[in-house]
Amino acid sequence: MIIKDYFLIIIGMLILMVGVLIGVAFLTLLERKVLGYIQIRKGPNKLGFMGILQPFSDAIKLFSKEQTYPNYSNYLSYYFSPIVGFVLSLVMWMLIPYYFNLLNFNLGLLFFFCCTSLGVYTVMIAGWSSNSNYAMLGSLRSVAQTISYEVSLALIMMSSIIMIMDFNLMKFTYFQNYIWFIFLMIPLSLCWLSSSLAETNRTPFDFAEGESELVSGFNIEYSSGGFALIFLAEYSSILFMSLLFVLMFMGGYSLNLFFYMKLVFLSFIFIWVRGTLPRYRYDKLMYLAWKSYLPISLNFLLFYLGFKILF
Repeated sequence: MIIKDYFLIIIGMLILMVGVLIGVAFLTLLERKVLGYIQIRKGPNKLGFMGILQPFSDAIKLFSKEQTYPNYSNYLSYYFSPIVGFVLSLVMWMLIPYYFNLLNFNLGLLFFFCCTSLGVYTVMIAGWSSNSNYAMLGSLRSVAQTISYEVSLALIMMSSIIMIMDFNLMKFTYFQNYIWFIFLMIPLSLCWLSSSLAETNRTPFDFAEGESELVSGFNIEYSSGGFALIFLAEYSSILFMSLLFVLMFMGGYSLNLFFYMKLVFLSFIFIWVRGTLPRYRYDKLMYLAWKSYLPISLNFLLFYLGFKILF
């Protein structure tokens, strides 16, 4: 019986991964459409009905192109870092608190931090092993940025953890029956949103891939499959961050249409920000993390501690 259960869990995980990949495919389509309309043009509209098949033709094109290997690259680490990054971004999805069949972590939030911390290494190794100056610079920036923002993410999350006194994501649903945490933590939730933009290397914090100065940054030497995997990892982490925001601040996990609408809206915010804001200056990014978010999150941490002790 136990073997059957494990078998079902593994099948559930595979179905989940396929679902995430399909979601990522349509998220890229949504992004291209929204950016198109922001720039007063159409976006993809030829393949299928209103361009709905575009992501699949992109995937076929990317994976069927010839893969190039720089002569001076460290071949094994160059080859495997996109794969490891992609697998890590999919493994993070295992901690979502499903009602049935899948795993329910008691220490889910700690697992999330382990995965995001490991994600830094894949970018670093991808940039270093290409043996290109641009890629190296991009990966250095990315590592500095991600590590800086992980601190503020952890501290903001600490406030939420103090509110529910547990690391299990399912508990957020129970505690938000009457009021969403976003109303109790408006400044913190906005800090979390912008920190997650920085954590996923998105505009206005996309220093790891600044086209204007780094010619595409850490992924410059990647082509075909390797590039596609880096791309997929980035978008699946965007979806995951949106989901985490909904779980922590907007009412927790529930299997209804409204939950998915909240999720799509948050993913849309990521795209909207990309279409609206110019890139930040690098020193200002670091200033924001260490001199704005760090004091704010520490102060709120003390405030919610007092709040919890009082009640």
